[in-house]
Amino acid sequence: MAGEWRERPLGELVEIFDGPHATPAKTPDGPVFLGISSLAQGRLNLSETEHLSEEDYVRWTRRVEPRPGDVVFSYETRLGEAARIPSGLRCCLGRRMGLLRARAGKVDERFLVYAYLGPQFQETLRVRTIHGSTVDRIPLIEMPLFPIAVPDEISEQRAIAHILGTLDDKIELNRRMSETLEAMARALFKSWFVDFDPVRAKAEGRDPGLPQRLADLFPNRFEDSELGEIPAGWEVKTIGDLADVVGGSTPSTSKPEFWEGGGHCWATPKDLASLTSPVLLDTERRVTDAGLAQISSGLLPAGTVLLSSRAPIGYLAIAETPLAINQGFIGMKPKGSVSNVFLLFWARSAHEEILSRANGSTFLEISKSNFRPIPVARPTEAVFDAFESLVNPLHQRVVGNVRESRSLAGARDTLLTRLISGKLRVRQDEVARFH
Repeated sequence: MAGEWRERPLGELVEIFDGPHATPAKTPDGPVFLGISSLAQGRLNLSETEHLSEEDYVRWTRRVEPRPGDVVFSYETRLGEAARIPSGLRCCLGRRMGLLRARAGKVDERFLVYAYLGPQFQETLRVRTIHGSTVDRIPLIEMPLFPIAVPDEISEQRAIAHILGTLDDKIELNRRMSETLEAMARALFKSWFVDFDPVRAKAEGRDPGLPQRLADLFPNRFEDSELGEIPAGWEVKTIGDLADVVGGSTPSTSKPEFWEGGGHCWATPKDLASLTSPVLLDTERRVTDAGLAQISSGLLPAGTVLLSSRAPIGYLAIAETPLAINQGFIGMKPKGSVSNVFLLFWARSAHEEILSRANGSTFLEISKSNFRPIPVARPTEAVFDAFESLVNPLHQRVVGNVRESRSLAGARDTLLTRLISGKLRVRQDEVARFH
């Protein structure tokens, strides 16, 4: 059996640093600016990365320059979240973020993040949190005294981290595979429906670089339209012609009969905020039959494209389960042969147009009445069918990756709870591998 576990003051194991107390100007590229929104379920979510200039990077890392293996965490809002800095990432901390740096020989840096996320230390954070009138926070000045349970043997810490890290590594591999698949589908959408590459090539007498059966689907000339030049034979339609556009609502939260024991998924933009792929498998909250009856759009079918319509505008996902939505969404149910992946990428490419039609005094919101008339260049049925045949298998592989990662995350969380509490011990021969 492995060695003993002891509670130790956190400051004995790590150095604790605070991030800057201001926010730098953002730039299109450069070192990564880590905000609290970058923390998601024990990992860094860099899908909507912000950057800062090299000059600001020097100023914003005077307190501490994050390096691979450091653990970053939030000490105001989203309390309890933490993640390791991966190798190759140049970044700085945003406001209300702290950093733990393992002291050499005291704690394994990969084990450290799991110990932070474990149930015992999470309970310590909960108990020590200071509740303010506007925001809750972890008192950093007291944090070095917070007790944290760790095995005496570094080799046992490494063994635990290896077990949990193997699952996390597979989750990360799935994420990167999905990112590649999404990029392939997005590139095809842009080529066919934004840049009109096959039509342009044929119009200029060049080889469009497609199999003949696909090249034959595209015309060899353009024609004028209200959108400018579009491929001959294509039509200008509205997004309301291509999809049933619906909104949602929130059943009264003061009526338990709308919520308690609910079996229908009910989505809010929060459900999309931390997605690493545009795939929604489940929701945080559910409504009952009685609650569903309060929502005029009812239960939307799997395959519906969801677009957050306010605060912020632009979160996107395809629902892979029937669900209802709240008032923060526009739901698009594809009509006829229209692909939901087409609608997803169209909404991404039309983001600026969508924003230009939004209004509001407190925050911008795009209404259904302003959304439905947005014009779209509609291709022929044959082009739609060809696009669907090419991108749907890619999307289904992404969905499969997300489902597998969800299952792996569940297994990791179960093991995390048992391993970090010491209820499940690593065999001595396994520990010996990490001496």
